[in-house]
Amino acid sequence: MNTESLARDVPRAAPGAVVALAVSGRISVDPVEGRSVRFGRNRPDVEVCVGETDPRVSRQHGLLTRRAGRWWVTNTGRLPIRLPKTRWLFRDEDPVPLPDGYTPLFIRGSHDREHLLELYVAGEDGHHPATRHSAVTQPPKRWRLTPDEHLLLVVLGQRYLLHEANPQPVSRQHAAEILNELQPDAGWGVKRVEHMVADVRARLSAAGVHGLLREEVGEPVGNALNDNLLRELVLSTTLVPPDLALLDPIS
Repeated sequence: MNTESLARDVPRAAPGAVVALAVSGRISVDPVEGRSVRFGRNRPDVEVCVGETDPRVSRQHGLLTRRAGRWWVTNTGRLPIRLPKTRWLFRDEDPVPLPDGYTPLFIRGSHDREHLLELYVAGEDGHHPATRHSAVTQPPKRWRLTPDEHLLLVVLGQRYLLHEANPQPVSRQHAAEILNELQPDAGWGVKRVEHMVADVRARLSAAGVHGLLREEVGEPVGNALNDNLLRELVLSTTLVPPDLALLDPIS
């Protein structure tokens, strides 16, 4: 069984080079401006073969391009490419820059198969970061919220904190009703809920959190913006299950 993975070990490469690994093999490409690397199903016409037995993968499904001192990934195939942090890259969308280090790309094929293309962009020293087995564990970046924002987001995200299988945000109307029960004199209404949540999304988006703006998720938006917000708050431990105690007065 081939257990090679760029997540575990990366060969030394020139600073800025990209290493690409699929089931079919591995290549390393130096950071030459304008250089491109094609990947997809049609082995004779691509540099990295991905999903060669799966007809749902496009013959040329994507492209890595060196431009302006960075590597960029473009989708040229029919199916979207899934990137980390639940981000999707569709055909004809703007290329996405790759950060230094490890990035896995996934293409969903036939019968729920997922084809993996591992990428690694070498940093300034051209090698894998040094191991840090005994280093002090870094705490997650918790986002600063006002007391009112914190209470509102616990109400809005209570299903996430309850570990439901497919949680969704509580509706704005229902959130306002719960908040009015908790704080009868605080003047909670749907508009206040909307504005406060929008302010938090804007603040986190400005700090680099993806998926909190309409143009980043596409139409129809539905609950996507608040879903992405609540997942970020839970993953960063800004909201944690013990926060549900704030709802005890109405339970």
